[in-house]
Amino acid sequence: MATRHQSRESVVTLLYAYDIGNNDIEKYLDEILEDKKIRNKQKEFALSLYNGVIDNLDKIDEEINKHLKEWKLESIGNIERAILRLGAYEILFGELDSAVVINEAIELSKTLASDTAPKFINGVLDSIKRDKV
Repeated sequence: MATRHQSRESVVTLLYAYDIGNNDIEKYLDEILEDKKIRNKQKEFALSLYNGVIDNLDKIDEEINKHLKEWKLESIGNIERAILRLGAYEILFGELDSAVVINEAIELSKTLASDTAPKFINGVLDSIKRDKV
């Protein structure tokens, strides 16, 4: 059985695919999640995260852009952007403690993104968390 971490990792890959122009990725969500053995409750969790990010993309991007000091969202790598969007969504709209969300985003960035990504993602998401309170 898949873990929530694996579900989030799958969501990041789906958001990445969506971001690089695979707008019809939604037709294949079930197949992709099945290939990664994301099933039952974890599949529901992954789909709720993916759909939540897509449904709130403008608000999420606006919030991320407010907290980027020297960057614009468009200039960030696609994987880093996907991780930031997922983390921002969970902080802004989710029920999980923000510290857990940020830690999870950092862990995802350690395995999926560049070497500098964990510190960068931590800073942006922490800023979003502080602003939310």
